[in-house]
Amino acid sequence: MSQSDVVDLARLRRSCAHCSLQELCLPAGITGEELAELDSIMRRRRPLNRNERLFHHGDALNCVFVAREGAFKTISISREGDETVVGFHMPGELIGLDALGDGHHRCEAIALVDSSVCEIPFDRLTEIASHIPGLQFQLMRVIGQSVSRDQDHMAMLLRRQAHERLAMFLMGLRERLEILGQRSDVFRLPMSREDIAAYLGLALETVSRAFGRLQDDGIIHVHGRSIEVLNADALDACAHGEQTPPSAGRRCGSRTQG
Repeated sequence: MSQSDVVDLARLRRSCAHCSLQELCLPAGITGEELAELDSIMRRRRPLNRNERLFHHGDALNCVFVAREGAFKTISISREGDETVVGFHMPGELIGLDALGDGHHRCEAIALVDSSVCEIPFDRLTEIASHIPGLQFQLMRVIGQSVSRDQDHMAMLLRRQAHERLAMFLMGLRERLEILGQRSDVFRLPMSREDIAAYLGLALETVSRAFGRLQDDGIIHVHGRSIEVLNADALDACAHGEQTPPSAGRRCGSRTQG
């Protein structure tokens, strides 16, 4: 391996340490030249202010995006103009996969806080992926993770108890943070409670009571948007409507929604 290969690999690892595509640096057979080719199509650090839209409903699929800093929500808009939160995107996750079907975005992406993204021209990405097997595999894996999150969202909406929906949402965030190599026991929610309520199909007051119940049960500690998970096993049990461990002291499904 040449010196230039080593430099390319190290630089790409540093610049994409928390990216959903970072595993491209790891598989055998990915050369420094191929990494440089991938790196060359990236348009880095497009900044967005809080509440700024990354793309609009109906926009053509020109790029996919990786959230580099900050966080985003995706919303769908009905013909009547009603907005529904359909997803959240954390640092390192791909945004824009909704347009893979017909080439146009079916939702809008909005920055929850001041954020930045890496832009990846879709035509160049597919071209490069056709001759870099590691990239092709990782793209399929990331798309699969996105589908899994959509399925988890549907499962949340089927939960009868509000605190179970919230517990499942928090467990999903924990798992995503762990994948990205970040702390999952203490974290800050980038989204508002109004956004969480819209995502979970609940009233704002119901979500606030659900946070209070999980805190009263000793499962989490809430301070503003900061969440500390005190009992991960109890949170997981609550998310699945199961009896919580004795340390939590209650059965999550034993009371009516509140």
